[in-house]
Amino acid sequence: MLFLLVACSARQEDFSFQDEDLLEFVDTRIGSGGHGHVFVGASVPFGAIQLGPTSLPQSWDWCSGYHDSDSTIIGFSHTHLSGTGIGDLFDVTVMPVIGRTGYARGNEDEPASGMWSYGLRSQEDTWPGYYSIPLERYGILAEMTATKRVGLHRYTFPETSAGAIVIDLENGGCWDRAEMTSITTRVEEDGEITALDGYRFSTGWAKKQKVFFHAEFSLPIKQVQLMEKPYNPADPASPQDVMYARVEFGKLAAGQEVLVKVALSPVSEENARLNMEAELPGWDFDGTVNAAMMAWDSELEKVRVASASEEDKKVLYTALYHAMIAPSLFCDVNGDYRGADGEVYHSDEPVYTTYSLWDTYRAEMPLLSILQPARTTEMVNTMLRIYQEQGKLPIWHLMGWETHTMVGNPGVIAVADALVKGLPGIDKELAYKALRESVMQTDRGQDHRQQFGYIPADRYNGAIAADMEYAIADAAVAHAATVLGHKEDAALFGQRSLSYRNYMDPETLFARGRFADGSWRTPFNPFESAYEGYDYVEGNAWQYTWLAPHDFDGLVEFYGSRERLTERLDTLFSAPSVVEGENVPPDISGLIGQYVHGNEPSHHIIYFYTMAGARNKAAERVREVMASLYSTEPDGLSGNEDVGQMSAWYILSALGFYQVEPASTRFWFGSPLFDRVRLRVPGGRFDIIAHDNSPEHKYIDKVKLNGRTWKKDYIEYRDIMRGGTLEFFMR
Repeated sequence: MLFLLVACSARQEDFSFQDEDLLEFVDTRIGSGGHGHVFVGASVPFGAIQLGPTSLPQSWDWCSGYHDSDSTIIGFSHTHLSGTGIGDLFDVTVMPVIGRTGYARGNEDEPASGMWSYGLRSQEDTWPGYYSIPLERYGILAEMTATKRVGLHRYTFPETSAGAIVIDLENGGCWDRAEMTSITTRVEEDGEITALDGYRFSTGWAKKQKVFFHAEFSLPIKQVQLMEKPYNPADPASPQDVMYARVEFGKLAAGQEVLVKVALSPVSEENARLNMEAELPGWDFDGTVNAAMMAWDSELEKVRVASASEEDKKVLYTALYHAMIAPSLFCDVNGDYRGADGEVYHSDEPVYTTYSLWDTYRAEMPLLSILQPARTTEMVNTMLRIYQEQGKLPIWHLMGWETHTMVGNPGVIAVADALVKGLPGIDKELAYKALRESVMQTDRGQDHRQQFGYIPADRYNGAIAADMEYAIADAAVAHAATVLGHKEDAALFGQRSLSYRNYMDPETLFARGRFADGSWRTPFNPFESAYEGYDYVEGNAWQYTWLAPHDFDGLVEFYGSRERLTERLDTLFSAPSVVEGENVPPDISGLIGQYVHGNEPSHHIIYFYTMAGARNKAAERVREVMASLYSTEPDGLSGNEDVGQMSAWYILSALGFYQVEPASTRFWFGSPLFDRVRLRVPGGRFDIIAHDNSPEHKYIDKVKLNGRTWKKDYIEYRDIMRGGTLEFFMR
C-alpha cells in the first residue's frame, strides 16, 4: 500500500479490539466479477465523485464500467454506478495518451480506432479513496483519488513529445447517449490557457441528465485541440457539439507527472469551479489520498469486530465500504442543486441522488438508520424535496430524474421507516402528507388496485409483484399514521395492505395470478418467471409467496399454524433450484432451493423462521448464506450489489439481527457471526458479544441485554441507539 494512515486513537479504547488498519480489510475487487457489478475506483463516503476506469464492453455485466474478466480501459470517468442492474453515467472521461489516436470508443479488433488501452491488472492497486493501474499501450501510470465533488488524477509519463490528456464527453455508460456537449478554454489576458469548462447533457436510464465540469492541469498548457464528433449521415440528428479536448504540454521527461483535477456540478460550470476552490485548491495528491482514506477509515470504524477469521472481516468491511458508496451527493458546496423538475434550488443541508429504493428499503436504509442516523435524516429530507418537485416520493431516482424502475412505492417505505423510528430533523407533517399522497396515485397499476382491491393479472404485467410491494408500502403508511395519531388512516392503509391475500391460492399454497373476474391464472407453474407478460418481476411464485413481511400473522393464518408455515418454509429451501420460462432474468441467482439470495424479494424470508418460533432454523440458513454466498473472491456476491443492499444484508445478519417488517423498530435475531462487535451509536457504543461462538455453535441459547435476561426474539431500534450491551450465549 502506497499510503499509510495513522491509527485512530479510538481504536485503543478497549483491549479486546486489536489496533488494526480497517482499510486493510477492504478489497474493492470483491463483487467485480460474476454479476456483482460493483464500482472499482476512488471515492469518498457518499460522495458525488466515483472516479475509476471505464471499459470497452457495453453489456450487462459492465454496468459499473468494470469487470474482473476484462482489462480494457477507454478512460477514467467521474461518475459510476455500483451494483445496479442497468448501466448509465460515466460522465467526463479523462484518458492520458501518447501520439495521435482515434477518439471513438474503438474496439479490440482495431486498436487504433480508439484511444483505449489494456490496463495491467497484475499491477493494479485499489483501496478506498485510491486507484492505480499502468496503461500498457502508452506506458503511463494512472493514479486517482477524490474529494466529495472533485476527482484528482496523477499520470506518470515516459519520455515523449506527443503526450496529451484527452477529455471525452461522448462515451457514456450502457444505454447512455450524449445529447449536448460543450468544452471551452479559460484564457488569461496574456493568452495562457489555464482551465477547461464544459458540460455534458445526456439521456439514458435517467433522462435529461446535466453534468457541468471545471478542469485544471498542473503543467502549463501548450495547446488545446477541441474536436466535434464526426458527422454521421446514418444519424443526422446526432449532436455535432464539441465532444473531445486534447490537451498538450510539449516535451515530457521520463517519469514526469501530469496532474488533472476535475470538479463536477449538477448546476453550472461556475459552481463546479466553486466546488474545486472549496475542496481542492492545491495539488497535494498524496495528501488528498490520505484525506480520502481517513474519511473511509472514520466511517468504517463505526463497526469494530473481534474475530479469528480474517476472511470474515474482509467480507464485512468490504460490505460496509460498498454500503457507503451511495446514495451520493447531488449538490454543490454553496447548497445549489438541480431538482426533480429540472429547476435549480438551494438547500441548507446535503442533497443526494442514486436512490435504488426497491432494493435498499429492505436492509440498506435500516442499516444506515443505525450507523448514519444524521445522514439518513438528510436522505429522507432529500426524498421530501423530490416529492415537492415531482408530486410523489421517489421510486428509483438518479441524477435528478425519476426512472420509475422496478415496482411499488419503495420511497414511501423508507420515509415511513424514519418517522416510525423517530429520526430527528424531519418535518413530520410534510413527511406524512408525502406518504399519503404518494400511495394515493393512480399510475403504474395503482388505478386497478383501487378499483378491484388488487391488481388483476390480466390488466397489468407483473401484477403480483407490483401489488405486493404496494401492500408493503401501505403497511408502512399505516405504521406511520399510528405513530402520528392518524387513527382512521391507520385503519384504512392497514386494510389496504392486505390486498396481497387475493393472490394466495389455498389449493396450490402459492401466490398465483388472479384475473379481474376472480378466476385464477391457468395453467400455473410456480417455477416460471419472465421479464414481461407474467405475474412476477425478477422472481417466481416460490419467492413472491413470501413477500408479505408486514403481515406475518396473515401468512400463519393462510398456512394454518406456525408449525405448518415452518414446514412450508422448509420446502422453499429444499425445492429444485430451477427457474423456468423464456428470457429468465439473470437477477434470479444465488439459489438455495427456491430461496434466491441474489435478488431482494427473498432477503427477509429466513427471518420468518425466528418469527415462527424456529430460531435454530433461521440460524442454520443465515450461516449457510453468509458462508456460501459471500466470499473474498471477485465473484464474491451472488447477485448485483444493488447499491448497498446485498452488503447491508450481510452486515446486519453478521451482527445477529435483521429488520423484517417495513417501517418497524424491531430487528429479529438470527445468528451473530463475530465474537464481539462494537457499534458507534448516538448513545455512545453498543456492544454485541457472542459467547462460545463458532461455526458449530451457531444457535442462540439465551440472550441478555445490559445484564438482564431478554425473552424476546428481537431487539428494538431504540435499545440499539441508546447504547449498551447485547449478549448472545451460543450453543
